[in-house]
Amino acid sequence: MGAKQNNNISKLSFEQAIKELTAIVGGIEGGQGSLEESLGQYERGMALIKHCRDILQKAQKRIEKISEQQKPE
Repeated sequence: MGAKQNNNISKLSFEQAIKELTAIVGGIEGGQGSLEESLGQYERGMALIKHCRDILQKAQKRIEKISEQQKPE
């Protein structure tokens, strides 16, 4: 996978990444494309999963920070 594809993934919102990931899974499960294409899609899917995890971790940290700020002193 090229650096350009990774950059494209980093610009996707969580919802966009999930939508693309769902399409990739459907295509692979449906047997669409060659083995080489499926491997490429699998690789992109793994990068999308990592991107989604990163977004969720950042959201969790924000929630924790907000929760800390709301604690009574």
